Amino acid sequence: MRYIGAPPGTVIKANSEPLNPRLDLANKSPTGFSWGYRGSGPAQLALAILADYLRDENATLAHYQAFKEKVIAALPEQL
Repeated sequence: MRYIGAPPGTVIKANSEPLNPRLDLANKSPTGFSWGYRGSGPAQLALAILADYLRDENATLAHYQAFKEKVIAALPEQL
């Protein structure tokens, strides 16, 4: 079976810890992270990365869609 982005069981880490999906900020993809296209999985990954990096909920919510479009969607489907 071919997967786009994260195959089932994939754990995305930040600073050696599993990345918090931050569903409390926006629930775009409760089934998990993904990348390589424009969709809900990439949106959740972009949100989680920015929330972890910026540590500012307002800035995260203001910028995660642009980050998804410019960075996360542009990643190769298979890493």
